[in-house]
Amino acid sequence: MKTTESVENYLETILILSHTKPSVRSIDIVEELGFKKSSVSVAMKHLRESEYITVSKEGFITLTAAGKKIAEMIFEKHRIISRFLILLGVDEKIATEDACRIEHVISEESFNALKKHILSQTPSK
Repeated sequence: MKTTESVENYLETILILSHTKPSVRSIDIVEELGFKKSSVSVAMKHLRESEYITVSKEGFITLTAAGKKIAEMIFEKHRIISRFLILLGVDEKIATEDACRIEHVISEESFNALKKHILSQTPSK
């Protein structure tokens, strides 16, 4: 199933936040992305209806298996593309920002070739 850049960004953000917080709530996403509460609320409703997340009665957000699969794929692309750009001499902040855009449009073939090259050139992180 094809997802939008927005869906991928929200899922990736939930994944990243879940690595540093015991539980993720909408307010955490608002603070991380700098979006309005109402926008995040609408997005969470859409993600819930698409079965990418579950939300407990306490408001804790958890990725479903489908949501986690997408989030991990996008996060991996982000890490690999950022690393590549940094190796080319791009400033880390700019590399990270550019990776956020590229990760959504790069083909699987190009990404896999890039990943293979980067992993053969650098030690694992």
